[in-house]
Amino acid sequence: MATRKQTVSVAGRELTLSNLDKVLWPLDGYTKGDLIEYYRSVAPWLLPHLEDRPLTLQRYPDGIDGASFFEKQAPKFTPPWVQTVRISAPYKSTATNINYIVCNDEPTLVFCANLASVVLHVWYSRIESLDSPDYALFDLDPFECTLKTLASVALELRKTLVEIGLHPLVKTSGGSGLHVVVPLRPAYTYDAIKQFGEIIARRVAAARPRETTFERVIARRPKGTVYLDYVQVGRGKTVVPPFSVRAREGAPVSMPLEWTEVEGLARKRTANPADEFARWTMKNAVSRLKREGDLWAGKRWREARLEPAIKRAQKVWG
Repeated sequence: MATRKQTVSVAGRELTLSNLDKVLWPLDGYTKGDLIEYYRSVAPWLLPHLEDRPLTLQRYPDGIDGASFFEKQAPKFTPPWVQTVRISAPYKSTATNINYIVCNDEPTLVFCANLASVVLHVWYSRIESLDSPDYALFDLDPFECTLKTLASVALELRKTLVEIGLHPLVKTSGGSGLHVVVPLRPAYTYDAIKQFGEIIARRVAAARPRETTFERVIARRPKGTVYLDYVQVGRGKTVVPPFSVRAREGAPVSMPLEWTEVEGLARKRTANPADEFARWTMKNAVSRLKREGDLWAGKRWREARLEPAIKRAQKVWG
């Protein structure tokens, strides 16, 4: 039973946890204590995805039905042992230095969770190479389309990437969409990766014109389509990492998938993809990880170079 306040030792660091019985998910009854317990339980798998990346917290002090806010700047009361990185971010004509938290260990993760940081957001690049991301992202955002349509577009994207020698990985966003990534050596600029992403996305759109769109304004998107978002990769932009919780009923988490699972999704009749993806939650993610492991780790994370892929594309696609 979570208590209101508790002092715990985490990897040799003492932390005072507060308001552990604060309900963050009203319909489910999940508390801040449950959130902290979850992040501690997935730390061995989650921390490699956070390591050396500037972190933005999405905090819900009054629960997921209350007001929330994004926090880039490390709070003034951040313990001195929490690693931070100072980054100059341009705002209009001035530059503001932001001290981002860098979550490389479990005590830092617990500190962040104790702030009611339900959702975690990380940069695409690490602090040693901030201008060179180590993966490209394709965010597949369904607009009133079926699970079958979303999965079919994801498989078309996979086919396109495999044709040019790349090895994409896929995960749920934790909401209704899918994230497809291509691990890369951190040797390219954000602009170069965005240009590459556009080439791939337009290839997919040409193959699936009725099921895809590039319309960024949600109200203008054709119903039954998937928005091929390749422009979210940029310096200072963030993405939800694998195993982050989402502020939705049931406390779903962003979960890596096997491509065979996506093939199975393409055969289902589920109308709303979010209903399917809600099966992976804060309560059962660890059991899946213990059974399957991290599908984005080890030999699966194969960093590629773009030059051979582009040459192959010129040869295969003309």
